Amino acid sequence: MAFALEKDKHYTYRDYLSWPDDVRCELIDGVVYMMSPAPILAHQDVAGEIFFQAKQALRGKPCRAMIAPLDVRLPRHDEADENTDVVVQPDVLVVCDPNKLDRRGVRGAPDWVVEVLSPSSASRDQIEKRRIYERHGVLEYWLVHPTDRILTVYQLQNGEYGKPDIFKLEGSTPVTVLPGVSIDWEAMTPYLINEE
Repeated sequence: MAFALEKDKHYTYRDYLSWPDDVRCELIDGVVYMMSPAPILAHQDVAGEIFFQAKQALRGKPCRAMIAPLDVRLPRHDEADENTDVVVQPDVLVVCDPNKLDRRGVRGAPDWVVEVLSPSSASRDQIEKRRIYERHGVLEYWLVHPTDRILTVYQLQNGEYGKPDIFKLEGSTPVTVLPGVSIDWEAMTPYLINEE
């Protein structure tokens, strides 16, 4: 049976849970964004290495590193899950509040989110998702540009991201909101050469 969406319908997590398991998508303010079947290998290598380094650095600490696919529900207020209209799947994330974790994933803003840009999702990650993460209180948001070897870092201050910091993917970069966590880009050199 083919999966079809109704034009101009506002979707919620209730709808999302009713869709077939092989439908990969995100909801942003009730709008469905279909995801490609699987990212390219370089994308997975970079995301996996960032996750691995964060997980190692957080061992024995209360914060928990996670990797996609994992649903992150971002309610606007205290509405029930079924009414939530924002469900995203960041490439890598860290949550320090265990009360935000449940059997379905994460409910509430992670402390740190990383999106590894790919051509099919770059505009959504840089525009819609940046706005969503800012609105919901993600403390630090990283956009990794593996082809250009650039890192864009947004930090939440007074409820806004403001101007980002931009770094070359060289040496290591500390995660400001996670003391003791730093990402070593040299370990990813083989994956950053050519994403195509």
